[in-house]
Amino acid sequence: MTGPQIIVLATPVFLALIGVELAIGRARDRAGYRLNDALSSIGLGVMSQVAGVFTAALTLGIYAGVHEHFAVSQLSPASPWTWLVGLVAYDFLYYWHHRAGHRVALFWAAHVVHHQSEDYNLSTALRQTSSGWLVGWIFYLPMAIVGFPLFVVGVVALIDLLYQFWVHTEQVGRLGAFDRWFCAPSNHRVHHAVNDAYLDRNYGGVLLVWDRLFGTYVAEDPRLPCAYGTRAPLRSWNPIRANLQVYGELVRDSWRTTRWLDKLRVWLKPPGWRPADVAARWPKAPFVVEELERFDPGMSPLRKALALSLFVALLAATTLFLWHAYALGWPQRVAFALGVMLGLYGVGRLGEGEPMRGVPIDNLAARALPSRAPPQATP
Repeated sequence: MTGPQIIVLATPVFLALIGVELAIGRARDRAGYRLNDALSSIGLGVMSQVAGVFTAALTLGIYAGVHEHFAVSQLSPASPWTWLVGLVAYDFLYYWHHRAGHRVALFWAAHVVHHQSEDYNLSTALRQTSSGWLVGWIFYLPMAIVGFPLFVVGVVALIDLLYQFWVHTEQVGRLGAFDRWFCAPSNHRVHHAVNDAYLDRNYGGVLLVWDRLFGTYVAEDPRLPCAYGTRAPLRSWNPIRANLQVYGELVRDSWRTTRWLDKLRVWLKPPGWRPADVAARWPKAPFVVEELERFDPGMSPLRKALALSLFVALLAATTLFLWHAYALGWPQRVAFALGVMLGLYGVGRLGEGEPMRGVPIDNLAARALPSRAPPQATP
């Protein structure tokens, strides 16, 4: 069974859990969902899976080639230790991959997609980049050199990814000692927050022990509600723009600066860094969390019905495509991918068609603090 087929089988579970979370949220009068945002997040996950059909051969081929020619040992997949150590090793490397995704502009350009939602719910977990394959594979090559078989790495990577689904919720409160050592909803809310006290913390995928070891752990403070999104908001439901936003900004700054070294540093410095000459000529306003407004264009009932209908049709078609993708020829794959991209663009346009009704984040917190603060007990 292929990776895309496993995702297809998991999708009904994901959607069912989203339904459960939505029902619990409504019962507590803090649903935490907007249709346009949820369709955007899930749609970006769909696009990511479709992109994977084209890119998996490259990334897996690189790993297989390094394993074949440079491995210092050959670990047996029949040994449970290979699996246990492999999962821990992958999670350790994922920590550094994830940390680089926040501290190096090139990696942030891909990872930013996952953080663009200004809501925090299970649909956010499905919001994934379509460009992570460009350089992300570099971090896992040490496993190839040590001798972990490709099959083992593929399975533990999937376990690491699937585990992280449940932590994207505001409906589960703090879990005591579990929060201190494992990735859980409380500490992952911190990770998604743009508040100064929370920024760039809690990178662990399964284990938070890496954050405690390397000084990036911060506990959620019930007195400080998380403000979600990014410090350079996307303000769009366009999935193409979502994937290209930061790349475009980096290309523009790299082109504009006159210093050749800065043309390279733009890509390697932390997100937000800009060459002095570019920042002076094209200044940007400083980020102030109290002035942050949620992107929230209205949707008429007709637009909601059209967007949801189109999205359901796209999701059904993508399910069939992912199940049979590797039996199709390249022309059929390309045609379907372009069709999905166009369809998701249409869903996004339907979500942007009404006037903005954004609310400043400070007013939002003051108005609905109980809905922003995490509950203190699990449901």
